[in-house]
Amino acid sequence: MQWRSLVVGLVVLRLSVSWVLWLAFGLGPNVSSGFNFHLGFNLHKLDLLFREEKTADSSTNSWSQRIQGHRYEETASPCANIGEASPPWRSYLNFFDGNKDEYVRRYSSFPDTLKLKMKDMAREMFYFGYDNYMKYAFPEDELNPIDCEGRGPDVLNPSNININDVLGNYSLTLIDTLDTLLVLGNVTEFQRAVKLVIDTVSFDKDSTVQVFEANIRILGSLISAHILLTDPRQPFGEVGIEGYENELLHLAHDLAVRLLPAFENTSTGIPYPRVNLKTGVPRDSINETCTAGAGSLLVEFGILSRLIGDSTFEWVARRAVRALWSLRSNETGLLGNVINIQTGQWVGKQSGLGAGMDSFYEYLLKSYILFGEKEDYQMFKAAYESIQNHMRRGRESCNEGEGDPPLYVNVNMFSGEIMNTWIDSLQAFFPGLQVLNGDIDDAICLHAFYYAIWKRFGALPERYNWQLKAPDVLFYPLRPELVESTYLLYQLFDEDNPLHKSDNKYIFTTEGHVVPIDKRFREKQWSDLSPCEEAANNQLPTSNISNVRPKKTQHRHSPTCNRIPEERRYALPLKSVYMRQIDHMVGLF
Repeated sequence: MQWRSLVVGLVVLRLSVSWVLWLAFGLGPNVSSGFNFHLGFNLHKLDLLFREEKTADSSTNSWSQRIQGHRYEETASPCANIGEASPPWRSYLNFFDGNKDEYVRRYSSFPDTLKLKMKDMAREMFYFGYDNYMKYAFPEDELNPIDCEGRGPDVLNPSNININDVLGNYSLTLIDTLDTLLVLGNVTEFQRAVKLVIDTVSFDKDSTVQVFEANIRILGSLISAHILLTDPRQPFGEVGIEGYENELLHLAHDLAVRLLPAFENTSTGIPYPRVNLKTGVPRDSINETCTAGAGSLLVEFGILSRLIGDSTFEWVARRAVRALWSLRSNETGLLGNVINIQTGQWVGKQSGLGAGMDSFYEYLLKSYILFGEKEDYQMFKAAYESIQNHMRRGRESCNEGEGDPPLYVNVNMFSGEIMNTWIDSLQAFFPGLQVLNGDIDDAICLHAFYYAIWKRFGALPERYNWQLKAPDVLFYPLRPELVESTYLLYQLFDEDNPLHKSDNKYIFTTEGHVVPIDKRFREKQWSDLSPCEEAANNQLPTSNISNVRPKKTQHRHSPTCNRIPEERRYALPLKSVYMRQIDHMVGLF
């Protein structure tokens, strides 16, 4: 009897295992229950099979027909032709369909009263930070909120790069908020802040700062404030200052000149990561820099060059971008995240959309929007295609079909294989970039994923492990990426703001500074930016683009700029069933 019980037990065990595997592979994302092997995203392979079938032959409806070919048609049972139709196949996504009305109720409207309340809250939070900085910290770089006192560079510990990369003893917070004061409509405080910057700020400091941080925070804000201040149309009101003689632009020029030594004495043209504002590149400077840090200078440097008629700044920034681009993988078209500026060797081979990579892609597209240089868009288009082919997982369509929600993962730049199972908060910029590129459906789905993480934790963890459904790095440094993506995707917050009502069109730098899309930036006051510019604009060198032959099946992700169908205009941008699926994916229920 014991052996019979043993046999029965083994049968039950096998059935149980089969049932668990069916659940894991059939009911959707991340049903891995903590196992060390990947169960999420395996449905993607099945989805590809179905999708290939649909694209290969629209008259064939079954993937088994594809496997059997014509033999299947010859031997198929005629029962399907008899009167009564087969019951419709029920998708596993019906598992998530139970509470769809809850999502309609929650997200289908944005009442004016709530909108006004949230605007007031945002304004209140800004002034809480700004007023206390001015009261307790100015003229130092920032307010230490724990001690309620000002903070500048850590002169006692030069290796403290978390502080010293950003703080340069140049009233960082005051400069960084100039254009924000105008967006909030506070012309009086904007004018006072500009005068304070002109009267008190100098860059002749013995401070070693990161080129990237000084560029996006200081140079970008000075340029933005100068442009808004001198705009003859004055979209933000009468913001002009009597006696203003382009002092902000002169300060921006002075800072940019002090950053130029970073581009000297590098065999690749990729800049050193840090410079001393008085003495240039430190003698003990490292030769490694991240892709985003070296390749995200073109917007600010390019605008400065076109405002003052000096090609130097745009030229060095473009040279760095071209150098990075020429060193990408010939197999995948991807770049790594850390590179040696002397040897051109990739030190960090991870390719993703987050830290070390994010703003490189962002500035390829935004530079094209601002300057109209074909080279920038050619590089962005090729990079975007490689991202879709190698980083993207999940179903092909955001708002239709079966499988896991779209997700972009970190991969090896040479093989395209997944390197880890975390994403970081910086990746939340990507839905906004997809909006600018016209890939609206994918932007909606990816934004919903980051928003679901926000709903669960009340913020975006610096790193989130999508397999474990838990943060890997717990802090949240008040990053703006998800905010910009939300703004670009929905633009529902402040319809009366000059950003929306004026004739100007605006774009944000990666630090969130406002710059207009201005025809002045489409014009150069010099004949040649570099000896090879004309060739580069007409056709990129063969070594730069045409040698990349992605081996994976290319995803269909063409821009969706066409008018939204009438039936979707008043519906949720993402169907309730998919919103619920994403919430489940991050552990909200």
